[in-house]
Amino acid sequence: MPSIYRPPAWEKIALRHSRGLVPALLWGLSLFFSLPGPVWLQPSPPPQSSPPTEPHPCHTCRGLVDSFNKGLERTIRDNFGGGNTAWEEEKLSKYKDSETRLVEVLENVCSKSDFQCHRLLELSEELVESWWFHKQQEAPDLFQWLCLDSLKLCCPSGTFGPSCLPCPGGTEKPCGGYGHCEGEGTRGGSGHCDCQAGYGGEACGQCSLGYFEAERNASHLVCSACFGPCARCSGPEESNCLQCKKGWALHHLKCVDIDECGTERANCGADQFCVNTEGSYECRDCAKACLGCMGAGPGRCKKCSPGYQQVGSKCLDVDECETKLCPGENEQCENTEGSYRCVCAEGYKQTEGICVKEQIPESAGFFSEMTEDELVVLQQMFFGVIICALATLAAKGDLVFTAIFIGAVAAMTGYWLSERSDRVLEGFIKGR
Repeated sequence: MPSIYRPPAWEKIALRHSRGLVPALLWGLSLFFSLPGPVWLQPSPPPQSSPPTEPHPCHTCRGLVDSFNKGLERTIRDNFGGGNTAWEEEKLSKYKDSETRLVEVLENVCSKSDFQCHRLLELSEELVESWWFHKQQEAPDLFQWLCLDSLKLCCPSGTFGPSCLPCPGGTEKPCGGYGHCEGEGTRGGSGHCDCQAGYGGEACGQCSLGYFEAERNASHLVCSACFGPCARCSGPEESNCLQCKKGWALHHLKCVDIDECGTERANCGADQFCVNTEGSYECRDCAKACLGCMGAGPGRCKKCSPGYQQVGSKCLDVDECETKLCPGENEQCENTEGSYRCVCAEGYKQTEGICVKEQIPESAGFFSEMTEDELVVLQQMFFGVIICALATLAAKGDLVFTAIFIGAVAAMTGYWLSERSDRVLEGFIKGR
């Protein structure tokens, strides 16, 4: 029996992740920080959330074995196939069951993020090594030997639970082939059959409500849908009904809708009316004008609501403003649906519970916010533009515009001199 070195658990895990020294050191650091330590070293707890559902250990074991078998195929394919058959056969006989090949397979059997797989491999690595060196010949199926017989995580197909009991319908065809046996193949589950649509019963061997047996023999069952309202039927036609769904009544092998609104089955409120639907009914609100009603609209009222009056067959709104006066000064009545309200008359607004006349602000002129000096400057600029325009036209030899230009210059000069003379005289008088 070959003797192999069995490293401690931490070294095996580091080796499994990578052959390199740096990745092993990184893994060691992550292990160190995962250990309990002082509060200041511990990371703050993550926000509370529902924990992810862990796979059943049997599924983890099956995934590990599947990955192991793929690793066996990969190691043979990658290391051989160069063409020298005799040399390959000699080397292959040594490599096939070697420790080197086992290590290569185990290094990659679990993905880095699959912690369930790593944990299971750590617990079962000695069993895998025992199978590799001693049990392959007598137990070639690693899944059967490891997951079922040794670790007892799984059950044979068609069985479930700690004792691997048969699923309903038997191990050959669990749930009749028309459903899923809860926990099948694992050491857990209830063994309850979750049947496909149209099938029912403990082992999914019957047609459920709303379906009929379209075909059946010793090993085969086909369930097809009944006609809409039929709960049980003998065929797909409307006239094949044997039992009706709720809200329907059987009449000459047909399901007829029950009008709940014409019976005591309807249960609507005092201010609601009943509307029949296929297989059921609805309760809808009466119109605002009604106190109780027999249908939609103000013409189906049993009695009129306050603020409404009977006019013919309808309950219509009463215009209270024809008879009621608003007590406040400058108020007027405004009719509303089923009532009225007092509002301020046009041109008035409510202030502290009374209606007062609205103050309309005087519209400000364009130059109202300008100072006197700014207006003088604006006037001078305006006249300057006019004089320049006249000067341009006069330069072209037009006598009319020349005369207008000279007149405008004279007017501006007179205006300027008069303004200046008034200011000089005013200054002289104030100076005295």
